[in-house]
Amino acid sequence: MYPTARREDLVDDLHSTPVPDPYRWLEDADSPETKGWLLGQEALFREQAKPRRFRERIEELLQSGSVGVPAWRGERYFFSRRLPGQEHAVYYVVEPDGTERALVDPMAIDPSGLTTLDAVQPDKEGRLLAYQISVGGDEESVLYVIDVATGLRLEGPIDRCRYSPIAWLPGGEAFYYVRRLPSTEVPENERQYHRRIYLHRIGTSTEDDVMIFGEGLKMTNYYGVSVSRDGRWLQVSSHEGTAPRNDVWVADLESSPIDDPELVAVQEGVDAQTGLHFGRDGRLYVHTDRDAPRGRICVADPAEPQAWTDLIPEDAEAVLSDFAILDDLDRPVMLVGWTRHAISEITVHDLATGERLGEVPTPGLGTIGGIAERPEGGHEAWFGYTDNTTPPTIQRYDARTGQTTLWAASPGAVEVPQVKTSQVVYHSKDGTEVRMLVIEPVDRDGPRPAILNGYGGFGISMTPGYSASILAWVEAGGVYAIANLRGGGEEGEQWHRDGMLGNKQNVFDDFHAAAEHLIATGVTAADRLGISGGSNGGLLVGAALTQRPELFAAVVCSAPLLDMVRYELFGLGATWNVEYGSAEDPEGFGWLWGYSPYHRVREGVPYPATLFTVFQSDSRVHPLHAWKMCAALQHATSGAGPIVLRNETEVGHGARSLSRTIDLSSDTLTFLARHTGL
Repeated sequence: MYPTARREDLVDDLHSTPVPDPYRWLEDADSPETKGWLLGQEALFREQAKPRRFRERIEELLQSGSVGVPAWRGERYFFSRRLPGQEHAVYYVVEPDGTERALVDPMAIDPSGLTTLDAVQPDKEGRLLAYQISVGGDEESVLYVIDVATGLRLEGPIDRCRYSPIAWLPGGEAFYYVRRLPSTEVPENERQYHRRIYLHRIGTSTEDDVMIFGEGLKMTNYYGVSVSRDGRWLQVSSHEGTAPRNDVWVADLESSPIDDPELVAVQEGVDAQTGLHFGRDGRLYVHTDRDAPRGRICVADPAEPQAWTDLIPEDAEAVLSDFAILDDLDRPVMLVGWTRHAISEITVHDLATGERLGEVPTPGLGTIGGIAERPEGGHEAWFGYTDNTTPPTIQRYDARTGQTTLWAASPGAVEVPQVKTSQVVYHSKDGTEVRMLVIEPVDRDGPRPAILNGYGGFGISMTPGYSASILAWVEAGGVYAIANLRGGGEEGEQWHRDGMLGNKQNVFDDFHAAAEHLIATGVTAADRLGISGGSNGGLLVGAALTQRPELFAAVVCSAPLLDMVRYELFGLGATWNVEYGSAEDPEGFGWLWGYSPYHRVREGVPYPATLFTVFQSDSRVHPLHAWKMCAALQHATSGAGPIVLRNETEVGHGARSLSRTIDLSSDTLTFLARHTGL
C-alpha cells in the first residue's frame, strides 16, 4: 500500500544512549531516492484526498476579506486590506483629503501569487515607506524603500533582511535595520544566523552601511532596534534565539553620533523581557515581566533608565500585552491592553499616577490586536478586534467621549453560521487548571466528531479569532476545541516556562487531559476525535499520537518538529534550543529523547489515521521531520487508518495566497471528517 522506504541500520551513540535513525537518508531532499519516495507519497495522497469537501464553503466564508490597524504619520495613515477574492492583502496610504492609493500590491509585483509582503514601516513623516517581500515561502526578506507621493523606488533590493525591524531617523534620511552577514563570510550551515544592526543612509550603497551592534555576540541572536518619535533616543535589544529574556540598551543621539551611538545598558544578563517607550512627556515607560510574570509598566527618567518605579502593577489574573498614551486631554491617560484567560480587554488609567479610571468598551469576548495612537499625540486610539464569528474589524476609541465605534469592517459580506462558544476549565495530570475554548453547533445532541487543536510553546497565546475552517466544520455538525496549554502565554511568562525545556511533558499532559475531558463530558468520543497542530503544535500532536494513540481517531500534523534529537541541525532549529534544550547537553538530550515523536514510534501499534502537511520551501521547520516520521509510521502501524503526506511546493511556513490557504484547509478538514465520521 505504501511507497517503499528503505530502513537503514543506522544508530548514533549520544551520551551513552543508542539513537536509531533508520530514515536519515530522507534528510537529503535532492537525492533521487527521496524524490522518488515523495512522488509515491503524492500519488497516495491524491488517491486519499478525493472527493474534496468543504472547499466551497471555506471560500465563501473567506469572502469577508480583512483589514489592518492604521499607522498614522502626521495627517496621512497607512493600512492593509484584502478585498473578497484577492490572493493577498494590499498596503495603502490615505491622504489628508481622504484619497486612497495602493502602495504595495503583491499580485502587481508577481501575478503568480508566490510573492508575499513580510513587513512595512513608514518613516516618521509619512513621506517614505520601507517594505520587505519574499518569494515562494522562503521568508528571506528583501528590503525596498519607495517615495509615498510618487511610488518611485528609492532603495533596494537589499537582501538578507529576514525579521528585520526598520527604525527611521527623523527626516527620512537614514534608518537602522538588521541584516545577516554575507554568506561568503560565514560557514555554509550558519547562513541563517549572524545578524547585525546597521545604519543605512538613503541614496548610498549598502557597502557604506555602518555596523552599529552585534559584532562578537552569539550567532543565533535576534536584534531589535527603534528610535523615539523625536529622534533623540535609540533603543537596541538582543534576544538569544527565541529565549524569553533580552538585553536592552539606549543611546542619547543628541550627545553621541548616529553612526557610533554610546549605548548604555538598561537591562543586561537578567532573566526577563523588557521593552522601552519614550513618551512625549519626557518620561521613559518600561513594559517588563521582570519580577512580574504577567507583566507590569514602570516609569523612569531616560537619563537614569535603570531606576524604575511601578505605574501599572502586575495583575493577579490578566496578562499585560500592550499600551498606548492619549495626552491631548485635560487629564492624559494610558490605555492598557490585557488578556484575561485568553480573552482581551483594555483598561484606562491616569497617565501620571496609574490610577485605574475605567474600561474601553469592546465589541465582545474576543481578541484585540495592537492599540495604535497618533505618534504626535491625540485623544483617539485604534485597535483590531475579532472573535470566533466576527471577521477582523478596526475599532476607534475616543477618550473625550469614552465611546468605541466601528472604524473599518472587513470589506466583504458573509453569512456566518450560528455557533455556540464556551470556555471550560479542566484539570491536567498534575492537577493544574487549564482552559479550553469549545465551539459547537447551537443544537449539539450527544457526542459529535470533534477537532482538538493546541500549540503550547514560545509563550504564544491561542485566542479567539475568525476562522473559516472552524466555522465550516461546526456548521457541518462538528465540534472544534482549542486548548490553552502550558508553554503558551495565556497565563503569563510562568505559564510559558511551565511548558518549556524540562517541563515540556506538561504540555502534552495538558493536551491529553483536554481530549479526556471532551470524551468524559460527552462532547465527543475517542473514535470521533481528531487532533491538529502546526509547527510547535505539530510537535504537540506528534507527541500525542505516539504517547496516547488510543485517544484519537485522526491526526493532522502540519510543518512539524518531530526528530527532536537532530532538530537543531536544520532550518532555524539552533535558535530554539532555549525553548526545547539541546541534544548536545546530557540533560537537554534526556528531555528531548524522552518525548521525541520520531523515536517513540513502535511497531505493531494501531496508530490513528494521520495526515502530514509540509511545505517544500519551509525555511523554519524543514519538511524532513514529517518525511521521516511518515515513513516510520507507515512501516510500524497496525491500524486501519492511512498514514499520508501532503507535500506542497513553492510555499513556506508562514504567509501564503488565499487560494492555497483554501486548498490546504479543505484537504485537512476532508481528511478529519472522513476519519471521525462527520
